[in-house]
Parts: sequence; structure tokens; C-alpha cells
Amino acid sequence: MSVWPAWELREHGIATSWFNVRLGFGDGARVDVLAVVSGAGVSIEDVQARPPLSLDDLAVLAEWIEGPLSDACGAGPRSTGSGEGPHVPPRRARPAWPRGTEGRRLVAEEYRAAQEEGADPVFAVMRATGHSRRRALRLIAGARDAGFLTPRHVRR
Repeated sequence: MSVWPAWELREHGIATSWFNVRLGFGDGARVDVLAVVSGAGVSIEDVQARPPLSLDDLAVLAEWIEGPLSDACGAGPRSTGSGEGPHVPPRRARPAWPRGTEGRRLVAEEYRAAQEEGADPVFAVMRATGHSRRRALRLIAGARDAGFLTPRHVRR
């Protein structure tokens, strides 16, 4: 992870600073963040990720950048509870999802669980896999073709 100042604005004795934050992951995934630090707190102005972040990963993005951003601002290292200083958890930008038969079976389980709860099953697969709607629909079709889900339209 790297953090570097982008620019700073001082107005009426109050400083507002922008920082570029880059997170790199072992699988080649990358997240670039433009964070704004002011007296009102920290906010994220822009996020670019390759591959796209899942909703769960987007929710924990602040935790990933909090410690290194505090260091760059001069607020000191954030304690991680282990005494090791700032730390990025070893997470992927997209959750690991098995391929093949096991992946199709898990897609079917997510799909059916969402149906039973009355939720959108396609969105449930998107959230679980971290993939786009189009890719989630392909995964669902694969689960149907493998016999884990009933055919979409049953003719009578």
C-alpha cells in the first residue's frame, strides 16, 4: 500500500488535504482512492478498482486505508491490536469463488436462499461472487445447465 499527498488547501487557518492511496493485492487486483482529510473528518472522493469491488469490499474500504492515511497525515500509526502497526488484511478485491461444479452448486444455493427470503436472487449471486449482473446471470445459467436449478421456463 502506498499513500502520497495530492494537494492541500489552507483557508482561514484550516487545512484540507487530498491524498492518493493505492492498495495492491497479491492476485493483481488494485484499488486507487482519492481521500480528503479536513477538520470535519475523512471522506472518500473517488475510488477506482480493477477488478471492480464487491459491495462487501467497498464497505470495508475505509478500514483498509485508515491506518496508512493516519500515518500520512501525521496522526500517528493506528493500532491493529497486535502491536504491528498499520496493516492491510489479505483480502481480494473480489471474493474467492470456486470454479466448476462446486461454484455452480454454491451459485444455486445463493439463488435459492434469496428466493426463499423474497430477495432478488440475481443480486444475491452478484453480492456473493462480486461479479457484474451479466456475469452473475451466466453463472446462474451454468447452475441451471448443471441441474442445480430448475429450468427457467417449464412448459406445460
